[in-house]
Amino acid sequence: MIGKLNHVAIAVPDLGAAAAIYRDTLGAKVSDPQALTEHGVTVVFIDLGNAKVELLEPLGDNSPIAGFLEKNTAGGIHHLCYEVDDILAARDQLKEQGARVLGDGEPKTGAHGKPVLFLHPKDFTGALIELEQA
Repeated sequence: MIGKLNHVAIAVPDLGAAAAIYRDTLGAKVSDPQALTEHGVTVVFIDLGNAKVELLEPLGDNSPIAGFLEKNTAGGIHHLCYEVDDILAARDQLKEQGARVLGDGEPKTGAHGKPVLFLHPKDFTGALIELEQA
């Protein structure tokens, strides 16, 4: 079902400072910030060729990332994103197998302009999983 790893997302308290570390210290190419109001985050991507690192910070006090950063003040790995060929078929198969899809179960548009869903971490060895239609 899952394809390649699309990205590893790291929640950060200061997106500018985190982007500077990747750009200036590690020599990575960092995208411009992108506000995703539907998801309550601002993101940048570091392209590694075979996958990406997504740095994300809260966009407003009601962001789900704000709660994560309250518990992890320095930031940390937030989720893993895997590509799937057909997000609706993947969702339906996972639900049949007892996996919990977060939110209302309907895909939302992600940072790459493609449909995404999130899966409950308790169903996937403690890791929050994002699925993105390839």
